[in-house]
Amino acid sequence: MVSPGALRVVRCGGGGQRGARAVFSADSYLLYASGDFVKVHSVNTEETLLLLCGHADLVTGIQLNPHNHMQLYSSSLDGTLKLWDFMDGIPIKTFTVGPKLLALYVLASAEDSVFVVVPKKGERDTFQLVSVKLTKGAGQDLEGKELSVVLDGVGASPKQIAFGREDSYVVSVKDVNLQVYFFKLKLLNRFSLSTAKTKGGDNSFSCVVCHPTEDCIATGHADGKIRLWRNFHHKKAYTYSALHWHHDTVMDLAYSLEGTRLLSGGVESVLVQWHNESSCQKDFLPRLGSPIECISMSSDGVLCCTLHTDNRISIINSNLRFSRSIQGLIKSRDVKTGLVVDPRTKALVLNGEPGHLQFYSLQSDQQLFSLDIVQRQYIHQAGLKQSELVKVAFSAQGTWLATVEESEEVADPELQLKLWFYSEETQSFALNTRINTPHDNHITDMCFRDMAELGDDSLILVTTGRDCVFKVWVMVEDSDPEAHQSVSWSCDFVGGYHNYQATNCCFSEDGSLLAVSFEETVTVWDSLTWELKCTFCHPPGNIRNICFGRLTCSKYLIGATDYGFLCCWNLLTCALEWSAHLNVVVLQPDPLSEHIAAVSWLSKESSLFVFKPSEPWPIYIQRNLCKEKILLAAFVPRDEPEMISSEKYCWLRKSQLFFLTDTQELMTLSTKSLEERLTPSSKQLAVEESLPMTPFSVLLGKHRRQQAQEDTDLGKPVVHNKQEQASPAVKELLHTPAHVLPSASFLCTIFINSLLISKENKSAEEVADEVEMESEKAEDDSDEEDVTAMEQEDASHMELLGEMTCKLSKSQEKELRKIRKMDYSWISAF
Repeated sequence: MVSPGALRVVRCGGGGQRGARAVFSADSYLLYASGDFVKVHSVNTEETLLLLCGHADLVTGIQLNPHNHMQLYSSSLDGTLKLWDFMDGIPIKTFTVGPKLLALYVLASAEDSVFVVVPKKGERDTFQLVSVKLTKGAGQDLEGKELSVVLDGVGASPKQIAFGREDSYVVSVKDVNLQVYFFKLKLLNRFSLSTAKTKGGDNSFSCVVCHPTEDCIATGHADGKIRLWRNFHHKKAYTYSALHWHHDTVMDLAYSLEGTRLLSGGVESVLVQWHNESSCQKDFLPRLGSPIECISMSSDGVLCCTLHTDNRISIINSNLRFSRSIQGLIKSRDVKTGLVVDPRTKALVLNGEPGHLQFYSLQSDQQLFSLDIVQRQYIHQAGLKQSELVKVAFSAQGTWLATVEESEEVADPELQLKLWFYSEETQSFALNTRINTPHDNHITDMCFRDMAELGDDSLILVTTGRDCVFKVWVMVEDSDPEAHQSVSWSCDFVGGYHNYQATNCCFSEDGSLLAVSFEETVTVWDSLTWELKCTFCHPPGNIRNICFGRLTCSKYLIGATDYGFLCCWNLLTCALEWSAHLNVVVLQPDPLSEHIAAVSWLSKESSLFVFKPSEPWPIYIQRNLCKEKILLAAFVPRDEPEMISSEKYCWLRKSQLFFLTDTQELMTLSTKSLEERLTPSSKQLAVEESLPMTPFSVLLGKHRRQQAQEDTDLGKPVVHNKQEQASPAVKELLHTPAHVLPSASFLCTIFINSLLISKENKSAEEVADEVEMESEKAEDDSDEEDVTAMEQEDASHMELLGEMTCKLSKSQEKELRKIRKMDYSWISAF
């Protein structure tokens, strides 16, 4: 059961990679930072194997421990460094540094220290490269307060600092300045480029990397050039040469293991491979999908990976051939469709690649599939007007999908409404109906009515537009004999209200009422006769969001205005029930409960309010939810209700709330503390038991179940082996990493003793029975011999019948002896 602690905001996807490069382990695993987590992926299967949870803010850097390839260092904005056993997901050490950590560097030559980038005290937008001494101690939580400044005025990006050959010097770039600090000589050399932008050139540094075997520095620049610096030990005798192919900023650079190849990437979505530092010898891997943010090389030089601005990860072979791609939540240019939940897969559906709809799995943090809606080639050119996907809606069962696409023209947009039907055979959506120009102006909202008790006859679609009308679309039988489908969609009703622009629409829970907002007025219509029932208004300000209450609160209609009011109307009395002065930007009802989540934006902070329409006060408030502006939210139904004891968080039992910020970071709320979200070694057994069974385990389990059933049918007692239920000490021993275990001689005695079957303790009643039996032993000797003979004779007869007698307990034997001692001679008198 979840403890009633404070809710914590957890970043679970989206956003940018923050410049932190990915890391290849020696065992073909790929590790990269994603929000508050570090994710461990299998390079071969593309699956997420582990999620390293423990940081309370964004992870800004990860580095393998050079002295133990099974361990990983990570830094975060929460001011802590963590040392992980990433194979088991166990945090070994946590070092509290204090200030925000913006980048992390770990050197093989420095055994007890790491390098981090921190803000400079008392100055804004000024950063320092410091050395942190890692305290040695027995506990897990340690202090890392001993800091030594190495460089001042460095950049905040991890790509703007690099360490040279054999870790003998460190290089930092920022703006048009380059710094080189030599550790042994304690010498600092500074170099500057011209700030003048001539012929479209921009000398600003964007990234830096050092040659692994030579004293050579490669820097990327904003004008697309790559400069190779040599002889930088001298302030005046330094030289550099230039390589140029990129037409825009060089986002990142990476050397191969031997230093014979240099990789570069940028906004062109092309990976360039330079041979022998020559501009004449270069290879290209084009069409990687989106601009390249970071480049990482594996330790053996066989693989490299590119992290892209849309959160895509591409794994590439050493011969510059694309191998595979890892896709999480794709970052779109602009999410206009909102956050929609697919009823079939419970995946989040929103804008993906240009003109595509992405289905994102929250459980696996992977893109299930991408649906091409616009079905046109997208041209990456600034200022070109192209069609965009702007609206999406699902029917209640997920069998129908409605999409709206429009061109970027403001005055006369090109509109298309498409209806898609889900095919069980192809396991995909197929286009059923295309409607050109469904409205004369932009479509502002749409929703389905799907009443299960009426079947397909109840399925209708309502769209609202700036042309001051709402339209009702219904399914009709297709009379065209050459048509491939039996049904299509057509307009059945057009409604309006005083020539006002229609902005929002939604159906009541039972589908009997339709609410449509027209600027400052909310209208309520009968969905069977399309008769206007009533209107509500709360000036000043236009209606921004509307929704009906659910379950016990179905008689209420809630609306939010752009003037900062949240209103609740009673549909039975047609009167205002209550109102609150709140600048609501997101209004999202929970489909499985009466609760409604409202997100406000005030004083550059987002706050969350959860309430029931029947009560004028919220049941939960969390101010300063995040510094980013929340644009969209969605309740996702849980597979199983969460066991939450606190009534304060009861609204999270059936559904989980996700929201998307203006930086396209996907966040959620968790009631679990940091300790509860960790995966210690004692819980690894439960993880293993949840893994899919192999065919051998299925056959073995079936055989054991059949054998147990046969024993039960024959009346045999089922004997359980106590070794199958190992002690917690044994479980801990078997699931603890070998490199953190004590010596085998110390563990041997404990381990062997834990495998021995302990002798059962006798109860006081059994001990008393044995004492009484011993006192009667002398007088029962003769009787025991007779009984033994009788038992042997009986046993021989029973064996002839193919059966065996069950051994009597000690209490039964005592009762039998008492019966034999009784005098039955009085019976002979009768």
